Amino acid sequence: MRSAIVVGAGVAGLVAARDLAEAGASVLVLEGSDRAGGKLRGGSVAGVSVDVGAEAMLHRRPEGIALAADLGLPLVHPTSATSRVWTRDALRPLPRTVMGAPLDLDQLEESGILSSEGMARARHQFVSTVPEGSDESVGFLVGNRFGDEVVDRLVEPLLGGVYAGQARHISVRSAVPQLVDLLARNDFSLPVPAGEAPPVFAAVDGGMWRLPAALEADLAGRPGVEIRYDAPASAVRRTGSGFGVTTPAGEEIADLLVLATPAAPTARLVAELAPAAADDLVRIGYASVALATLAYRADDPAVVEALEIGASGFLVPPVDGRRVKASTFSFAKWDWVRAAGDGLLVLRTSLGRFGEEATLQVPDEELVRASLADLADATGLRAEPVDVVVQRWGGGLPQYWVGHADRVARIRAAVATVPGLAVCGASYDGVGIPATIASAHTAAASLLT
Repeated sequence: MRSAIVVGAGVAGLVAARDLAEAGASVLVLEGSDRAGGKLRGGSVAGVSVDVGAEAMLHRRPEGIALAADLGLPLVHPTSATSRVWTRDALRPLPRTVMGAPLDLDQLEESGILSSEGMARARHQFVSTVPEGSDESVGFLVGNRFGDEVVDRLVEPLLGGVYAGQARHISVRSAVPQLVDLLARNDFSLPVPAGEAPPVFAAVDGGMWRLPAALEADLAGRPGVEIRYDAPASAVRRTGSGFGVTTPAGEEIADLLVLATPAAPTARLVAELAPAAADDLVRIGYASVALATLAYRADDPAVVEALEIGASGFLVPPVDGRRVKASTFSFAKWDWVRAAGDGLLVLRTSLGRFGEEATLQVPDEELVRASLADLADATGLRAEPVDVVVQRWGGGLPQYWVGHADRVARIRAAVATVPGLAVCGASYDGVGIPATIASAHTAAASLLT
């Protein structure tokens, strides 16, 4: 039986460990913290169990829904509540877009998101192209087609929600590859699907945190598999045809090694094994974010008037100078959250973008005050929450800057020169849950073949 070590017990590490175990390998998973799941985590606010990390996954990619089905986890979809954009001092309907690039200019104009000058520029379009084999930023391409105001008030808040990044630095080929072909068209608009369109997002009923919990339970029931917590890997060395991994309890030896860790710790671990990979890994930036989850009394008329507006939340363009970058009305977006609340309305705010780390270096109470102030300005909500929980994700979101795909190709080529070594996670092919799962399957398969 071959032996394997997986460093990191986020979703990528757990999936890679499961694939290796199913192929007959004995697997040791080393996790530096006291729990599995990475950025999928559950928390309790006013006694209600909710997600305090990622709350959904793409339904139109198969990896996430396939894994949930395999683990026996039921999926749910968002309600019909729609998102808004809080800009120019009003909550405005979010028009149809592809990551901020408008698909219906009449709908965009009706929303009032743009000024009259910005709307005139959006209608005066220029075809944008990306030469084969090259890359460009999402902000540059969309701005060239529709104008800078579309980037500032639509693209930035949408990309900020996914990457906490900056539109004029994020790679279009890595982050939104479908835009490359769409922006090259003379007619950018897409037809409205006939009938009911398939849902874009899905979540595990009861919270996405249940996915790593189910993976953890699945692995715990397999012979030859161990998950060890509070066991950070501090060094890796070659031991003949295998690897030695240094942990606080001593060195562990295995034939195969998967590093399912963020870019910076991965760079440190492969510095001697694959120095070229390490050089590229350290160039992947990360953004820090914080989430404040708040619970309000559902029988308070002032709360109902402010929040029960048919919205699933709102996005905030950075150009408007607010502290929060988004708010999700979880009770309105997910039926299970409303039911679990049982007399409470649970929502959350998100703070922090790349380059704004200093704004998060304040006590939790300051982040809560900023959230309450912005919620009051946006919705008129001035009631005090019953409970608040702040979850920080320091260095939580990798930045897919222009040239990211080439950088990842170089990393993988360098790693491939070390037999038995593989890497996976959100640093490479997508920050979403399905993409992360896919990267784990790829890493395990590369070692098994």
